[in-house]
Amino acid sequence: MNDESREQPPKTTADQRKNLRSPLLVVKVRIDDGSRTFFGYTKNISRSGLFIGTVNPREPGSRFQVEIPLPHPLEQQVQCSCEVVWQRQYRKSSPYEPGMGLRFVDLPSETAEAIERWVKQND
Repeated sequence: MNDESREQPPKTTADQRKNLRSPLLVVKVRIDDGSRTFFGYTKNISRSGLFIGTVNPREPGSRFQVEIPLPHPLEQQVQCSCEVVWQRQYRKSSPYEPGMGLRFVDLPSETAEAIERWVKQND
């Protein structure tokens, strides 16, 4: 397989991101879209959003409630609305994990600031 035939990640690169992201220990995230609840695993987080690894990513523009247990030293359960910004479907030949990038819609500012401080400490 040559480099041109490889699936490329979404156009959002680390250089284009407004906020730093930190790897997060794999945390089970509860997602409720009003009709059903499912679980995904978050791999990184920033003050503005997170990535959830799942073989069933939602469509961009979809909104739903999430519950995220934040790790030490934050140690709090966050509940907020998120919007899907991008998705990556499962492909057997892809080197990239399937999932979706979410933007926090109504995360309290004090929680966003705590996440940002934690990300900077772990950078």
